[in-house]
Amino acid sequence: MTRVLFVCMGNICRSPMAEGIFRKLLRERGLEGAFEVDSAGTGGWHAGEEADPRARRVMERHDASFAHRARQVNAKDADYDYIFVMDRENLATLCRMLPQAQSRIRLVMDLVGGGEVPDPYYDDLEAFEQVYAMLERAIAAFLDQVALTDTNASS
Repeated sequence: MTRVLFVCMGNICRSPMAEGIFRKLLRERGLEGAFEVDSAGTGGWHAGEEADPRARRVMERHDASFAHRARQVNAKDADYDYIFVMDRENLATLCRMLPQAQSRIRLVMDLVGGGEVPDPYYDDLEAFEQVYAMLERAIAAFLDQVALTDTNASS
């Protein structure tokens, strides 16, 4: 089973949306049993809270909602096969927190040419929609790459 973790700062906006998108795409592609997915934040300020109401609204609108409670990254997270972060600040922080996993930590937008996922927390619902679209494109590209790798490995 391939294990994938999405990380942002507080685990209430970007990383839960990424997790919801990943879960939705896995359902649509019939791959739910092939992956384990989770999300976490580099900080613990929101631990135990639900996702931001705007993130929940956008996920519901796109049929990507799921039961989520924020949590902070911990040492066991170093065991994930793929760890995707939203921006360079998350990348630097997570590499300090999980130095043993540095080779598996990367920016999620590197999957589609690079860049960062902006934090929509201080913005409006439209910003959450834009973040959703960015994440969906990157995560679909990841699933396409993994499927292609698996197909090549089995031929």
